[in-house]
Amino acid sequence: MGFSQIGVAGVDLSGAEQGLLDWLAHGFHGEMHYMAAHGLRRARPAELVPGTVSVLTARMDYLPRDTAADWQAVEFARLSRPDEGIVSVYARGRDYHKVLRSRLQRLAERIGEAVGPLGHRVFTDSAPVLEAELAARSGQGWRGKHTLVLDRQGGSMFFLGEIYLDLALPATAPVSAHCGSCSACMAICPTQAIVAPGRLDARRCISYLTIEHAGSIPVELRPLIGNRIYGCDDCQLACPWNKFARPSTLADFDARPGLQGEPLAALMAWSEAEFLRRTEGGPIRRIGHARWLRNLAVGMGNALRSPLAEASKAAMRVALGQRLDHADPVVREHVAWALEASSDPGQQ
Repeated sequence: MGFSQIGVAGVDLSGAEQGLLDWLAHGFHGEMHYMAAHGLRRARPAELVPGTVSVLTARMDYLPRDTAADWQAVEFARLSRPDEGIVSVYARGRDYHKVLRSRLQRLAERIGEAVGPLGHRVFTDSAPVLEAELAARSGQGWRGKHTLVLDRQGGSMFFLGEIYLDLALPATAPVSAHCGSCSACMAICPTQAIVAPGRLDARRCISYLTIEHAGSIPVELRPLIGNRIYGCDDCQLACPWNKFARPSTLADFDARPGLQGEPLAALMAWSEAEFLRRTEGGPIRRIGHARWLRNLAVGMGNALRSPLAEASKAAMRVALGQRLDHADPVVREHVAWALEASSDPGQQ
């Protein structure tokens, strides 16, 4: 079914409750209010789905099938081309929610065929579930200092999914951590969002700012975003374990046209209809066209401050100028900021 590993975790996550409460108390979840709204149900599977006695966890690799052996270097090189829009690798293909959910459902049905009537519920980043905690407890890997799950044979370039079951299954053993003294992920984070090993302040994370955050991006953080227009992979690119990351076996995660190596000016020219067409069935669509334009404006403002060919800068100024009167005030604000930055290279 395309999964790279299956594990089983128990439902007693009480040891993770205090860490969750502390993270919320610090406000590290930002505007993701649903994180606080569900409280400790995240750490209590049997409360979320009554009758749950075990959780089947699944891992699915997502690097595109044509990924080169030196893919980390290839992705790092994109940062040196400031007029190119960078979409996080995971988001260049089909929406992983759709892919994992349907395959997890099929897996649950096959288990039911083997054991008889089965109570279950399928999840993939779609409900108050402590996915990384469950994955780590079931042997999918260990929690890296960037908070993501790491596997010695697969790095961290994979999605997680779960099936809550009313069937008691023996838990698979967790694995030991292998980050050692390495802190490459913490050092490379452009906004220093990893405030301590295993602790992320989402309010500073570029993935949060470009995807989850709906309003104006803090001015002081905009220059640090560079040309990242949807998500950020830097902490994973720097991780030595990701030299073992494996390409997916599925065509679903192959990069779609326009989402890899595309100039910022060309992306800014997409009408809302074109945006919807090109992102149909993909994860990017959920942020909407206005937030997409906001992110592009930040990328272009940063590119216009960099040493680029004048022809490239001119194309970006034209593209920005066409959005100055956009109906959304957040878009207008970020476009104006980008154009102001272009007239004053020293402005932050």
